[in-house]
Amino acid sequence: MKKRNFLSILLALCTVIVFAQSNNDQQQLDTAVEELYRAMVDKDGKTLENLTAKDLTYGHSSGKIEDKPQYLDAVLNGSFEFSSIVPEGQNIHISGKTAIVRHIFVAEGTDDGEPTDVRIGVLLIYQKQGGKWKLLARQAYKL
Repeated sequence: MKKRNFLSILLALCTVIVFAQSNNDQQQLDTAVEELYRAMVDKDGKTLENLTAKDLTYGHSSGKIEDKPQYLDAVLNGSFEFSSIVPEGQNIHISGKTAIVRHIFVAEGTDDGEPTDVRIGVLLIYQKQGGKWKLLARQAYKL
């Protein structure tokens, strides 16, 4: 009987630890998405560099695909300037060191000086690298 109680307690403790880690990863991913979008609005290259993986592949709803240098150049020097980006209806699925983040990307800004609103679906793939979640891939799609 003592062995059974010990195993029950051990199993419960493991469940609590896994749940706590999962909850912490969820919070870290929420923060990573918020920081990414804030850095895009602020045109903060250093933060964008730190939040994205070296092998980033960034897909637009138009079908255009950018690698990391192209993505950074477009955000920092491109014709589109974001004034706000809000992820709506976000959900996160974590599998080991990989996370899938889905939401509706709602943004306001200007494109070549003309006011523009954006509302697209987005799939983000994050990978845990060196203890931090880095954006590895992004694919947007038209709603």
